[in-house]
Amino acid sequence: MKREANMPMPNLSGKSELNAGFATMLFRVILVVCAATLIVVALFLSLGIIRLSETGINALTAFFYCVTIGIPSAFLLHWLGHRYTEQYPRLVVLMQTLALLCTATIGCLMANLFLQIIGLFQSNTYWFRFRANLPFTIVVTLVIGLSMTAYQTLLFKLQAATLELRTRQVEQERAYKLLAEAQLSSLESRIHPHFLFNTLNSIAALIPGNPQLAEDTVGKLASLLRFSLNANHASLVPLSQELKIVRDYLEIEKTRFGPRLSYQIAVPAALEDVEVPPLALQSLVENSVKHVVSQRSQGATIQIAGSKESNRIRLEVLDDGPGFSLDAITPEHGLGNLLARLELLYGGAGRLEVTRENEKTAVRLSFPA
Repeated sequence: MKREANMPMPNLSGKSELNAGFATMLFRVILVVCAATLIVVALFLSLGIIRLSETGINALTAFFYCVTIGIPSAFLLHWLGHRYTEQYPRLVVLMQTLALLCTATIGCLMANLFLQIIGLFQSNTYWFRFRANLPFTIVVTLVIGLSMTAYQTLLFKLQAATLELRTRQVEQERAYKLLAEAQLSSLESRIHPHFLFNTLNSIAALIPGNPQLAEDTVGKLASLLRFSLNANHASLVPLSQELKIVRDYLEIEKTRFGPRLSYQIAVPAALEDVEVPPLALQSLVENSVKHVVSQRSQGATIQIAGSKESNRIRLEVLDDGPGFSLDAITPEHGLGNLLARLELLYGGAGRLEVTRENEKTAVRLSFPA
């Protein structure tokens, strides 16, 4: 007969977990029974209640007592603890104590009966031995049973507290991640209009003097727009795409500045698949164009280089400018925006440095490969 489509499948994993839990508890009960047997025999020997020659018989007797009392007590305490701890946290200890008194009494009766059946003791001593052993049996049962219950309760609370702590840590990390993503998205949404605004200004400057060139430049702007819109949905993009947008941007600016702007790109092909923050390299190039090329009558040469050293990617932009300090950069500045994005993406592993080398200013971006 075929199973209906909406009929639930049996929870095999749940059954396997129950079986594993039952086997673990049974193994612990056996260990406790054996340990209790040894403790009782050792206690009797130390108190002089039994002689060494009677150790075997008394060990067997203690084992029967521990089995008939320990196994029912373990399962009964386990059942009471799981069923009533949350409902009656203050009464569950009293309930477990009463359960131990019952199992101690019934177990003592059953142990004496088994010992009589196998012929270790005579039948006329049954009640005498029961009355003599019951007080000691109750004390041992309560001590061991309540001690194990307290241990299991503390262990359960510790596991619950550990689980709650881990859950809170996961939720906190998830909240931090969502906050970082929101901040990153906000930063990227600010850099894109800024970048496009500068590009449109360059095209607008071409319209009066060379409308045909301005029209050709609009095609390059379309490519920039496409990249900007696609990059707005990603925190990282391949370096090959970033280099393409840099070339398109420099070509647009070159139509505006003419021979005053020249550039060189020397990035190994092996780095083209490396993922970088979108418009990161373009921000460095745009900074050179805005503050060096446009401010110098003789223009400037912009050099773009890339390398990989010790599992770190290094991208740098060199120009002929006098240099500047990152301390003077405000959050609203393009480089300030880039610094904030590096912090969100890489933490302390993302760096932006400005150095002065051979009368050239080098702005270096580095982050883990």
